[in-house]
Amino acid sequence: MPTTRRQIIASGLASAALVLPALPRRTQAATGNFEVTRTEAEWRAMLTDLQYAVMREEDTERAFTSPLHDLKTPGMYHCRGCDLPLYSSKHKFDSGTGWPSFWKAQSNAIRTKPDRSFFVTRTECHCRRCGSHLGHIFDDGPEPTGKRHCINGVSLVFRAA
Repeated sequence: MPTTRRQIIASGLASAALVLPALPRRTQAATGNFEVTRTEAEWRAMLTDLQYAVMREEDTERAFTSPLHDLKTPGMYHCRGCDLPLYSSKHKFDSGTGWPSFWKAQSNAIRTKPDRSFFVTRTECHCRRCGSHLGHIFDDGPEPTGKRHCINGVSLVFRAA
């Protein structure tokens, strides 16, 4: 039986899905002038390997692995890198994606930049004070903003109210 075009495309996509996660990330955390700066050695000394990969190399933690995902306690989510308050528990919602999700950040807490990895352009968000990668912002969130800030839990520290 001859191979169809659909089988060839499906095989190529399946191969890419296996190879892409294993490729090293070439991106780095946001560059620029930040109030809080550290050397690579200082970042590595204060973060676990996973935290470093996410916050400084723009990696992503696995879905549904963060203890902050299901947390419903009132309080504030701070940047793990510099303790800046980023997200209020009042703006958290269950997006069903496996990551802590918020419909709004605190005023003047985050900055964004285009992320062109994985063959699409997404909006990456990072801490405005130290440049640590937080996650991405999508246009499929709840009202009133319609935004979903999909945030890596390892980038955050929760402080109860």
